[in-house]
Amino acid sequence: MNKPAKLPKAGAKKASGGTIALNKRARHDYHLEERLEAGLALEGWEVKSLRAGKAQLVDSYVLFKDGEAFLLGALITPLASASTHFVTDPTRTRKLLLNRRELNRFAGAVQQKGYTCVATALYWKHHRVKCEIALAKGKALHDKRETEKARDWQRQKQRMMRHSV
Repeated sequence: MNKPAKLPKAGAKKASGGTIALNKRARHDYHLEERLEAGLALEGWEVKSLRAGKAQLVDSYVLFKDGEAFLLGALITPLASASTHFVTDPTRTRKLLLNRRELNRFAGAVQQKGYTCVATALYWKHHRVKCEIALAKGKALHDKRETEKARDWQRQKQRMMRHSV
């Protein structure tokens, strides 16, 4: 006889594919060109905080040093219930896990072509935390204004289409 499928508990979040934090400012300040998924080396208390959604990527960026990539400026706030024997540094430098080819391609673009590498998102992929990083070029003030005008025009078109139907 088949067992009935277990239903998830009320309020339980789906672990795979869930977004933890987005860096909306990066989309506003930069032209994002090439994106890449990187693993993230974390400590136990950080994973617990990420499950609770206590992360910010607003001023974070990626630094390439000695053939490795590091995430700087990402804020992972420790939980109040974190154990007292841990030294919790919310803005510590975290290592990004990339393969050699990806690492060399992004590091070369940052050094030679004047790109910046920024973190755009943190999310769950199965039971692991992934960080989406992107090569970015800075926007000038007029570019930001153009983007806002285009976004406003798209919103107006959607409104007009909804009201005409």
